[in-house]
Amino acid sequence: MKTANLAIVFTDIKGFTERTSRQTLDENQRLLRVHGALLSPLVKAFDGRIIKSIGDALLLTFESPTQAVLCGIAIQDRLWHHNRTVAQSEQLHVRYAINVGEVRLDNNDIFGEPVNIAARVEGLAEAGEVYFTEAVYLAMNKAEIPSREVGAFELKGIPGKIRVFQVPRAPYRVEAPSAGAIAEAPGTESMPPYGNLGLSRVPESVLQDGPVDVALLGQRAAELGQRAAAGAVVLGRQASRAGRSLFARMRDGIPPGGPMAVARRLGAYRRPLLMVGVLALVLGVGVLAFSGSPATRAIDAVEGAPKSEREPLAKEARKLIGDEKDTGRRHFLQGRLDEALEDPRRALGDYARAVKAGSSDAEKRITQLLSHPRCDVRTSAAETVRSLKLTSALGALEDLSEDGGEDDGSGGIFGMGRCDSKQSALNALKSFKD
Repeated sequence: MKTANLAIVFTDIKGFTERTSRQTLDENQRLLRVHGALLSPLVKAFDGRIIKSIGDALLLTFESPTQAVLCGIAIQDRLWHHNRTVAQSEQLHVRYAINVGEVRLDNNDIFGEPVNIAARVEGLAEAGEVYFTEAVYLAMNKAEIPSREVGAFELKGIPGKIRVFQVPRAPYRVEAPSAGAIAEAPGTESMPPYGNLGLSRVPESVLQDGPVDVALLGQRAAELGQRAAAGAVVLGRQASRAGRSLFARMRDGIPPGGPMAVARRLGAYRRPLLMVGVLALVLGVGVLAFSGSPATRAIDAVEGAPKSEREPLAKEARKLIGDEKDTGRRHFLQGRLDEALEDPRRALGDYARAVKAGSSDAEKRITQLLSHPRCDVRTSAAETVRSLKLTSALGALEDLSEDGGEDDGSGGIFGMGRCDSKQSALNALKSFKD
């Protein structure tokens, strides 16, 4: 058995589960892509490693506790800069928690009590904060990073109390990072929360030329494409009317005299003709490039339609899904369509087939369904995780086994056959240990 002494980090997005109920699957996936593009370069810059992602959560490791803390404050400042440039609905607020200890390494994953403690501390952290345990505090370079104690906490499943610390907000003097040296100044809303202390150590190329800017541009392009698609019919009709009017005027105004006269008359209209051509080109490129695949657009149409109008739209969507060549993608899209038709339990069957065909999108969606508002869906998701042995869903499965859902115990007759997603999650976890 191979072990290592590492700094373990858990992060997650505040309010992500609530967002998933308000946004389409494409919007959720785009949010996760932007999140990954913002965080991943910084993790790499501080010599960290992404062990796995579980929905909106990341599990990271660092060989240096100091680097782990610096990465955390760099991430929070980077998100602060990002959030100032986007609408409130697109903002990202992340919790970040660190522990250090000896963990077991197995098949590109890590296990052990230090991992569990890091996960519990992450549950204590507020969005925008960097929390860490006493073990990190004792091991890190205190001359580089200020800190202060939050308190001692009893963590579920962990014996004794764990002292927890945090990095205080800027401004502060790094040379003397004791609590008395922290200057709590009013009116600091216009400065990043940690004064770019971590970001200042990151090469500019990582922040300016890396995948972050590409992801943000891609997000804007996708939104532009959606607006273009929504307005394409209206603009197309306007262009058509303008074209008919233009050619009618040309026809009526062409004098006798043959081809040369026609050519001279066309020359007088070259500017409006050019404008019509450019408009058609922009509409064509915008709609085709930015509005998603035909199958995805068809599923979105089903999702947004009244129930009475969904069946013919679903029929067209099924036809387009059938044209997908990739098996995993085809099953994943069928699951999306099932969800658009409000049948998430059937969707889980499609997602399971997609996972077997290698779809990571389906694996993430199964994990997300463990927090579905309906007990029967959570129960089916737990059973799917068990049957597929999805280790990437273990964190969400553990949460369900501890908290269950508000509607657990519903259904059944005379107390028999009641839905219990918490017990289903416990059974699934037990199967991983067998």
